[in-house]
Amino acid sequence: MENADANSEVENDAEMKLLRDKFRLSAISIIESQAKQNGMEVAKIVVTCIADLAFKYTGHRNEHVSGMLRSFSNVLKANDPQSERKRKKETKKNDKGTA
Repeated sequence: MENADANSEVENDAEMKLLRDKFRLSAISIIESQAKQNGMEVAKIVVTCIADLAFKYTGHRNEHVSGMLRSFSNVLKANDPQSERKRKKETKKNDKGTA
């Protein structure tokens, strides 16, 4: 069991690194094209730092959004059984009234 967890963690780390690298390359490309459009030159170290900050900010924002979605889902789950009971009671009342 521990071996499977370790393998899963290694796979997740590898996926995270791959996603970070792809995001970083995309961000660098965007930064360089924007600088070129504006007739500016940006040092490579600055471009790299901006790409890293963008990745960290995006990851933090995604964690926040996923937390909000989780909370919303829990609220919906908590409310759903109550609405099911209400629908069943209304159905029974309607069945008695028409019979």
